[in-house]
Amino acid sequence: MLKRLIDLLASICGLLVVLPVLIVVTVLIRIKLGSPILFSQLRPGKNGKLFRMYKFRSMTSETDEHGELLPDAQRLTKFGQFLRSASLDELPGLLNVIKGDMSLVGPRPLLPEYLPLYSEHQARRHEVRPGITGWAQVNGRNTLSWEQKFDLDVWYVDNQSLLLDIKIILMTVQKVIRRKDINQQGEATMTKFTGSDSQKDDN
Repeated sequence: MLKRLIDLLASICGLLVVLPVLIVVTVLIRIKLGSPILFSQLRPGKNGKLFRMYKFRSMTSETDEHGELLPDAQRLTKFGQFLRSASLDELPGLLNVIKGDMSLVGPRPLLPEYLPLYSEHQARRHEVRPGITGWAQVNGRNTLSWEQKFDLDVWYVDNQSLLLDIKIILMTVQKVIRRKDINQQGEATMTKFTGSDSQKDDN
């Protein structure tokens, strides 16, 4: 209950403080990328319950001759890369925190299609609300393997505390300023999770 109260107060205050930034980013996205301004997608939250997550749009909607979206690397512009490296694309997530779908700190919400691919251990990341930032994000972010990320997520579930959350937020600020660990090596974004090696061996 204390964490939820802190999330709520901090998110409301945060939105008020960054309101000028939100307005500027909104205008720039409209000019450089067009509509829609926001990217929304269903993501699993606490206990795997789906919610609609909001981010600032950072990619174009370009498609190939078959009407399929082009790969991320071709749709991610320099402006979009800047939004991601500065974590400005995550600011609308404060609305999700206010709604109670997310927390400021917790495992990052991933795609619903990953749910049946998790091991029992990995699925424990859904025992808490997902976060705008998390233990995995400040310990390597997209440079980590999926297995490493999930291990860090579960470690957070088992060790969460107010002091740890404060530490993660301070480390996040440092990462954002230094713009480290944004992308996986050789990829514009993180490659999709297809199941852990142990699961594949069992199958």
